[in-house]
Amino acid sequence: MSYPKRTAALASVAALAGSAVLMAAPAAVAEVVNVNYQCKTPIGDKSAVSPIDIKGVKSGGGYKLTMSWQKGVSSSPVDLGKGAMNPSATIKLGGADSGTMSVTGPANQATVPANTPIKISDLTGTYTPKKSGKVTFTAGVLTIKALGTT
Repeated sequence: MSYPKRTAALASVAALAGSAVLMAAPAAVAEVVNVNYQCKTPIGDKSAVSPIDIKGVKSGGGYKLTMSWQKGVSSSPVDLGKGAMNPSATIKLGGADSGTMSVTGPANQATVPANTPIKISDLTGTYTPKKSGKVTFTAGVLTIKALGTT
């Protein structure tokens, strides 16, 4: 993956932590887990710890998953105007299922000032179980597209 040299870009962020959700429950809630991010950006490596919560709510034949950040991650050296930042992430599946799924969220609704921790909006996606049983969800890679770069 090549990184354009825009200093405001935030790149893929690897997250290593886990949360479990029992898929048999109508509304399943996992505990909040501190996730240590190791950010790879065009302006140098950064790290941040953010508590993350992954919740599942029954929706038709699947579950709507919501990945929530309790505080901001990393920062940008320049202002990120309204709509300049688009977050997405992967969630690793474990237990009775395997693989990954994607969650996405809206662009930032307000300007993020320079050198301020970036608060990620809730990311959502739909998980459709392939097997019955307990499925675990682990925060995967967070990607922030900002100012036309990843």
